[in-house]
Amino acid sequence: MKTSPLPPWPRDELMSRSHDALLQAAQERVAQALARCREVYPALPAPKVWFDLKGASAGQAHLGRGGLRFNPVLLKDNRQAFFDEVIPHEMAHWLVFHLANGTRLKPHGREWQSVMRNLFGLVPRVTHRFDIQRSQPRPYRYECGCQVHHFTARRHALVVKGRRYRCRHCDQTLVYSAFKNL
Repeated sequence: MKTSPLPPWPRDELMSRSHDALLQAAQERVAQALARCREVYPALPAPKVWFDLKGASAGQAHLGRGGLRFNPVLLKDNRQAFFDEVIPHEMAHWLVFHLANGTRLKPHGREWQSVMRNLFGLVPRVTHRFDIQRSQPRPYRYECGCQVHHFTARRHALVVKGRRYRCRHCDQTLVYSAFKNL
């Protein structure tokens, strides 16, 4: 059974939504994707939905937590692509997880690709191409002999605990320059 993509969300409406209204719309889009999945797998449970994902990932199907996680910063910055691609991508994972032996299948394997193509009418892309600058800030400045490096809070915390990093170009140990970039 080959179908078309989910109905397009009105672009103007999507762009004009407030933060809370955008999160609500994303919940509605998950419900639309769930309804599409239930056309072929009626027993599929509804996933819980969280907007607590950080960093470079746009979304995550999390079987252990029983739902889908989305990055609210990337959602806000990439609204149309999120509704057209990211939500169906994660729902495809959710469906495949619940198939027989689903937890043993490759995350982006044949079954997932088939769901993306045949159920959602989408090219099965594994990664997004979003600008992650705002979702993955790197405010900690480190220097070596040849350049400036910017670290995330997590990597900076590892340095504070004693980890050392070296530049791949000049092989010098990176040194914290003691101020945050804005």
